[in-house]
Amino acid sequence: MTDTIDILITTAADKGLKTIAQKVKDGKRITDEECLLLFEKGSLAFVGSLANFIRERLHGDKTYFNRNFHIEPTNVCVFSCEFCSYSRLYAHKEEGWELSIDQMLDLVKAYDGKPITEVHIVGGVHPKMDMAYFIELMQKIKTHRPELHVKAFTAVELDYMFRKAKLTVAEGMKQLHDAGLDSLPGGGAEIFHPEIRDQICADKVDANGWLAIHEAAHHLGMHSNATMLYGHIEKFEHRIDHMRRLRELQDKTGGFNTFIPLKFRNQDNAMSDVTESTITEDMRLFAIARIYLDNFPHLKAYWPMLGRQNAQLSLAFGVNDIDGTIDDSTKIYSMAGSEEQTPVMRTEELVMLIKQVNRKPVERDTLYNVVKDYTDFDFK
Repeated sequence: MTDTIDILITTAADKGLKTIAQKVKDGKRITDEECLLLFEKGSLAFVGSLANFIRERLHGDKTYFNRNFHIEPTNVCVFSCEFCSYSRLYAHKEEGWELSIDQMLDLVKAYDGKPITEVHIVGGVHPKMDMAYFIELMQKIKTHRPELHVKAFTAVELDYMFRKAKLTVAEGMKQLHDAGLDSLPGGGAEIFHPEIRDQICADKVDANGWLAIHEAAHHLGMHSNATMLYGHIEKFEHRIDHMRRLRELQDKTGGFNTFIPLKFRNQDNAMSDVTESTITEDMRLFAIARIYLDNFPHLKAYWPMLGRQNAQLSLAFGVNDIDGTIDDSTKIYSMAGSEEQTPVMRTEELVMLIKQVNRKPVERDTLYNVVKDYTDFDFK
């Protein structure tokens, strides 16, 4: 591994790239300017090698996954994001779905006796699904299955809930945490920079609001994830600005588990004229994110969005987590034209997917505690 990075340092034609490679070897942080240089001049092989060096220094060949399922309470939403293929405006809610608390509890009960460790709850922002509604839902989930980790609500959903309930962010987070909310997903971040955010999702919580909600969760001892929607109208500078804000908050709180780059998909939305990024561009983004976000312990590729083979490929570009079994319980990306129209993988399939590229599959819980190491496990 060290031999590879020494070769990069020796052979890099650009002095700036040589400096970056040396910094990676020494475990030092790169600057925003150096990150821009990677986007502009770093070849796929160069950034991939650096990212893989970091990945293996942190995790060796371990690749994490978990057993999870999603609940999407509604796709009815008061917001109208340009990139969204999933939601239906509240004014046209007959085109959407709205699940009752009992219906969602039935979805949880369907996994009774199964080794699921996490339920992931996100959806549209429905004006009738307020704080009291979701507090009741989580209390009933925890009463039925206390050990099930509830990872729920994007900062967009939470911002709307808190404002409607006339609560501060700190008050709202405390009430939800007390009711059973264990951690936050990373959704709703999109692109933080207002130059882009104002064009693609102007009416929902801004960057400062998103970051404040995650910071409040971290102060309660909760962990969260972070995302970035890439490959649309943003420029390299906007990506770096986004990642810098995340890196700064992580320096402050240490509460983020993982960073998840989310690929823009152009089917059935208002940005269908925007060409999607290529797989080469995807892998470069993953690699550069791994290099820049030096204080994030994990980098995740969401396989239902990328597709199984591309998720495998990402494991050579800094990624050490490919999410979970999902069990065909999410429509967010399939409705936007993702590679996986039926997002479900059995544990055996996930394990084989990881082993096929000579990585070591490890089942984790939401907080990356090891549930089972499948490296030497034979399903036969």
